[in-house]
Amino acid sequence: MSDDERMHAQRQVGPTTPDSDAAPHSYRRVTSFRSRRASLTEQQQEVWDRLWPSLGTLARPAGTGSDAAPAEPLDTAAWFGRRAPVVLEIGCGTGTSTLAMAQAEPDIDVVAVEVYRRGLAQLLSAIDREGVTNIRLVRGDGVDVLERMFTTATLTGVRVFFPDPWPKSRHHKRRLLQERTVGLIADRLVPGGLLHAATDHAGYAEHIAAVGDAETRLRRVPATEALPISVHRPITKYETKARHAGSEVTELLWVRRP
Repeated sequence: MSDDERMHAQRQVGPTTPDSDAAPHSYRRVTSFRSRRASLTEQQQEVWDRLWPSLGTLARPAGTGSDAAPAEPLDTAAWFGRRAPVVLEIGCGTGTSTLAMAQAEPDIDVVAVEVYRRGLAQLLSAIDREGVTNIRLVRGDGVDVLERMFTTATLTGVRVFFPDPWPKSRHHKRRLLQERTVGLIADRLVPGGLLHAATDHAGYAEHIAAVGDAETRLRRVPATEALPISVHRPITKYETKARHAGSEVTELLWVRRP
């Protein structure tokens, strides 16, 4: 899976920014992402230094362990400078879909979560180049963000596109979309809010479908139903290659029951 699709997935005053592309802190619990390191280009670093203090923050303080206190709940109205529906994207990778979907819906505010700094740097550069104003970035674990940075009924949508399927049976516990995480998402969605997941892994698609259908606060819906946010995703280079290789992409949609 390419970095564009599989790189995983608050406004703090003057957040510190670690230079490493490893995960920003250690976790005691099982996580859904893999460790990796990559440096930024000179241009990416310049954009990062200039924009991250206002457009990005960390799910946990930098350079601290798993006992560190996570960030406080986000004040999205203050961060974006307006009150608007908020969508959380977990695991935005390099932000191809994030950018295009935010541009298509300028009245929606998007909080994009990603573990890996290089992916966030590429998205930050695209935001700068395109002049997009309705995206903010969080570096860290998506479950941390759901648990600590959003409260009940604060999200109009949650997007999880191509999460790591962890195909080996012994690694299934690392999958992001488990019963507990889907329950958290259901709690954070407003009534009528949307959970939109996509995967090209057939086994993971079955798993996500079963977990989502088992959550009593959610109702499976077709893409043709009137929905609070767009479900039209751009087709990325990775997805095109996957389709040519015979992989079927499964889209899964649920809305939060009243």
